[in-house]
Amino acid sequence: MTTNTGNNPADTPADKSADNPAERLVDLLDLEQIEVNIFRGRSPQESLQRVFGGQVAGQAMVAAGRTTEGDRPVHSLHAYFLRPGRPGVPIVYQVERVRDGRSFTTRRVTAVQQGRTIFNLTASFHRPEEGSFEHQLPPAREVPDPESLPTLAEEIKQHLGELPVQLERMARRQPFDIRYVDRLRWTHDEVENAEPRSAVWMRAVGPLGDDPLVHTCALTYASDMTLLDAVRIPVEPLWGPRGFDMASLDHAMWFHRPFRADDWLLYDQESPIAVGGRGLARGRIYDREGRLVVSVVQEGLFRKLD
Repeated sequence: MTTNTGNNPADTPADKSADNPAERLVDLLDLEQIEVNIFRGRSPQESLQRVFGGQVAGQAMVAAGRTTEGDRPVHSLHAYFLRPGRPGVPIVYQVERVRDGRSFTTRRVTAVQQGRTIFNLTASFHRPEEGSFEHQLPPAREVPDPESLPTLAEEIKQHLGELPVQLERMARRQPFDIRYVDRLRWTHDEVENAEPRSAVWMRAVGPLGDDPLVHTCALTYASDMTLLDAVRIPVEPLWGPRGFDMASLDHAMWFHRPFRADDWLLYDQESPIAVGGRGLARGRIYDREGRLVVSVVQEGLFRKLD
């Protein structure tokens, strides 16, 4: 990744990646180093109440990775979303070099916006080793190939007849192609007694290059896009007016095998419990060969809207 200026893309007259969502994602993850262990990330001016959590997590992982030698891939991250970030306002990432051991490297990242801590992350990097044994449970179910499934925009059009202007604009800027394995439910009758499970195929909409850190951070970004769907499915349709205010509280990922975020990945998600205004979701990410590459766990806040 090359160093950018840290400017808001809305303020840039000629953004070469403006029409390419994958390039725009790589650009978004390309932090400006402003001091040793201190980086600045752009936060695009979007029509959202708060910065997308996956963006902050992905940028924090870039900051952590930039302070390592690059020969140790990340094997786990644990993060907390502390305050909502403001769109359009730069975010500063401060990295603490906790440990540089013979096999493991640990980094702690604090994200600060306008003087307030909004997010923190701890990431651990591991020197690759030949393990003495391997095992993996097989995927929980057989699913259709992604090519046989409609895109999210196509599925919405099939139901509504056309894509609302705002959704069409968002779809054009979406850096990941998301295809739901199970058809979307559109009414409360359809979600009644539905299992708290969801699965999607996903991949970046364009090439992301060959830097493994870019793919790790891009998938960290994408892992926050649909995981809490599994919590909502038994309660309300995924699309349409929302009955709950939702926010990610924490996020954890374990990276098991190398992968490319611009190849198709199956994200199988389930929610074992929702209680007390919080819902827990677990995700398993597989490649096309059925190999488990990443495990994800997230808890979200759910408050009923008046």
